[in-house]
Amino acid sequence: MKKYGRTFHLPASPGVGSDDKVIQDLTHLKGADEVVFTEKMDGENTTIFAGGCHARSPDSGYHASRDWMKAYAAGISPSLSRDERIVGEYLFAKHSVAYEDLPSYFLGFAWIVNNEVQCWDNTMGRFEELGVKSVPILHRGRFDDAAIKLVLDHLDLEKQEGFVVRLVSSFVESDMATHIAKYVREGHVQSDTHWTRAQIVKNGLRQDS
Repeated sequence: MKKYGRTFHLPASPGVGSDDKVIQDLTHLKGADEVVFTEKMDGENTTIFAGGCHARSPDSGYHASRDWMKAYAAGISPSLSRDERIVGEYLFAKHSVAYEDLPSYFLGFAWIVNNEVQCWDNTMGRFEELGVKSVPILHRGRFDDAAIKLVLDHLDLEKQEGFVVRLVSSFVESDMATHIAKYVREGHVQSDTHWTRAQIVKNGLRQDS
């Protein structure tokens, strides 16, 4: 089991907290032939591997909201090799954003093989093979101020947390600090009580999900 790396904030991200890190080198994002912007979902970072699944911290304890995730992962894990991981956002329990029309409680955003984050198009292909739904894709193109403005203009930051941007091409996990970044709305966390210590409020699924 391996913990998924931290995603740094973009310098303009309003939601930087006291324990967050900000990307210092935008060279790789700005120099990439193509990047993909996806919606930053307000859930629990979760990894599916050949032996099951775990929250972002592999040693996280039991929580009742994770029962659905364990059952879901049991259907995916047998199809994974020992060097494969599927990483995504687990959205069963409401955190600070409520969702009413999710295609699934687990939405994937990374396919990792041998410590390499696979290219976006191959990741989408692997998700399709496994029946994994992707986080919403907001925009593909170059990384520049115009692209950021376009994405932000189409987000409702009263109801959405923000966005994540990454290179479309593959990169090793040790390069996450420079090849992927996020933008989070100001004052994202709306409660002093952590969601794991509050009553579980389920998010909503689409009727056809």
